[in-house]
Amino acid sequence: MKAIVCTKYGSPNVLRLKEVNKPIPKEDEALVKIHATSLNAPDFETLRGVFVIRMMAPLKPAHKILGSDIAGRIEAVGVNVKQFQPGDEVWGDLSFPLGFGAFAEYVCVPENALRLKPVSMSFEEAAAVPTSAVVALQNLRAVAPSSPSLMLSDNGQVQPGQRVLINGAGGGVGTFAVQIAKSFGAEVTGVDSARKLDMLRSIGADHVIDYTQEDFTKSGQRYDLILDVVAYRSIFAYKRALSPKGIYVFVGGSMAAVIQAFTLGPLISMTGSKKMGSVMWKPNNKEDLAFLEELFESGKVVPVIDRRYPLSEVPEALRYLEDGHARGKVVITMKNNNKT
Repeated sequence: MKAIVCTKYGSPNVLRLKEVNKPIPKEDEALVKIHATSLNAPDFETLRGVFVIRMMAPLKPAHKILGSDIAGRIEAVGVNVKQFQPGDEVWGDLSFPLGFGAFAEYVCVPENALRLKPVSMSFEEAAAVPTSAVVALQNLRAVAPSSPSLMLSDNGQVQPGQRVLINGAGGGVGTFAVQIAKSFGAEVTGVDSARKLDMLRSIGADHVIDYTQEDFTKSGQRYDLILDVVAYRSIFAYKRALSPKGIYVFVGGSMAAVIQAFTLGPLISMTGSKKMGSVMWKPNNKEDLAFLEELFESGKVVPVIDRRYPLSEVPEALRYLEDGHARGKVVITMKNNNKT
């Protein structure tokens, strides 16, 4: 089978399309023929070998085939697999600790990491959901934990009428977050570059801000929840933009901003009514995926797909995503098509 192979840290230029052995499913695994996958920020963070990644694998990537989101059709199952059979159309997330492997024509996946793909959802749409939409949903439910903790809990709920701001709203996580927050009845503000603002309006954002023209932390507006996909400001600037009992939750951003949020966020949370921090991501949460399926079936959430690339052009696709140009998700398809 063909796969994009990564044997050392570096730019997308180190990736190679190679012929590798087709995997054989273990007793509790299914062999999935991948029809589509999608890119996520952790893909190029792993490729580049950012600090956290090198703590676990200092010299070279722990996994030669990257990629986590998959949508495809089961070709074979192990003897202990009970829920699925050959021919089933499925989707799933191969993130840690499952070993990744989505940038390939086939992958073996534990039974408990797969779900039947909704019939009305295309393979490309399904491949856009497992990581980005789950991250968006879990972070929109951020609340202070019941006991002292460095992490925020994800068992809350955005209430109708609350003001929610999504910083970095035009990317993969952000476009899902805008739609999910709207489905909860929130008044949503999306922050991103000018070229993405029309798209944000089209998916339901009530207000949009071009971050190059306006600093939302200095506008005087206050928000009940700020979901920050691209944190780069001081934690105190974000605090200023929160309502008296507001919550700031970050997903990603610059190393300096993330370290500050991790270290000072819990202290701010313990000393006042404003809560700041992050939510521990829970991949492949079946209840969350079922909830997202309902939102998709009702038309409240639609995956926003910017571009599609063939497997051979994963390096180009990663460069496009890393440059920050993508409006929504970038999808890799196993069809021999050109990018669109």
